[in-house]
Amino acid sequence: MTKSANGSAPAGLGDVLRPYVEDGTLPGAVGLVARGDDVEFAAVGSLDAGGRSPMARDSIFRIASITKPITAAAVMVLVDDGRLDPADPVWRWLPELAAPSVVRTPDSPLDDVVPATRPITVEDLLSSRTGYGFAPDFALPAVRPLFAEGVQSDGREPQRFLATDEWLQTLAGIPMLHQPGEAWLYNTSSDLQGVLIERVSGESLPDFMAERIFERLGMRDTGFVVPAAKRDRFTSYYRTDASGGLEVADGPDGQWSSMPPFPSGAGGLASTADDWLAFGRMLLAEGATADGRRLLSAQSVRLMTADHLTGAQRAASRLFLEGQGWGFGACVDVEPLDPWNVPGRYGWVGGTGTSAHVVPATGSVHILLTQLAATSPVPARQLRDFWRYAAGA
Repeated sequence: MTKSANGSAPAGLGDVLRPYVEDGTLPGAVGLVARGDDVEFAAVGSLDAGGRSPMARDSIFRIASITKPITAAAVMVLVDDGRLDPADPVWRWLPELAAPSVVRTPDSPLDDVVPATRPITVEDLLSSRTGYGFAPDFALPAVRPLFAEGVQSDGREPQRFLATDEWLQTLAGIPMLHQPGEAWLYNTSSDLQGVLIERVSGESLPDFMAERIFERLGMRDTGFVVPAAKRDRFTSYYRTDASGGLEVADGPDGQWSSMPPFPSGAGGLASTADDWLAFGRMLLAEGATADGRRLLSAQSVRLMTADHLTGAQRAASRLFLEGQGWGFGACVDVEPLDPWNVPGRYGWVGGTGTSAHVVPATGSVHILLTQLAATSPVPARQLRDFWRYAAGA
């Protein structure tokens, strides 16, 4: 427990979240703070701004970029199977990326390019250092086409992508912003991980994840589609309009009602707090499931949750990373800048208003699911309040 704002009485998780519903910031929220078998949970508000149904523990959310660590874990399943090695060049399975070009400098126009100095590796994909992705300056010539060509979402329509093969071919026609391994860039590498999984396994990303991740962890409500029978639990998704009010971006029967042409490993999953909790507990158990079976090797979990960036790469990415480095699929805290920054804390945030972290030092999992689009890479106040609470709970 933490103290309330006036310091007079203990405040619970619901007391932290409820004011954001009462002032109209959020239609609703689900928060969960777990340490071992001790779980504090709060559901506040409604599934939508119209009050269709009250928020509940099993409400389903578009989890956006907290998909990324799950996708990275799926890649590591293939590593543990011996079908991939982090040092492998990805052109073996993604021949479209066999000879990428790179803009001469980040500010260079798209026709001023040089060849890549080495192949892109599996480790480059896992650590988001392929050379493709969002930079702090979204206006750079090699960043703008990612949005214009339908390779990456602008956040308004999270699953509006080309079909997989067309997606990869289009990406391959865009010069990279940096040489492989040179810089951390956001998002695109996680989508490439999903394509790699499909090419190596011979299965679709949804089928592979269902078989090798979701079924083994009991993640019953996680997937790239929300079936009709579950849509009464599916939250509506909002963005802030010009007047500061809430505008519907997607409803229960919208984009997640059918399989997308490109299942996004960077942000395409819908899930619940308890499903992500099962994934987080697996990481804390160094790859073991609740029934003692092994999903990942301990070595794979250690690789996922270790920082792989240099100091210079972290410094160049502070718009996204605050006191953090990057593991495989998520950030890793390396500097105690804020009360919630515990060295080794692993997890990430999603552009749909989600957040999930594991804290090995305390054996904790912290999850917040909301349904309001982020307006900036800087985390919203409700996320920071939740993290502050979770750090002291």
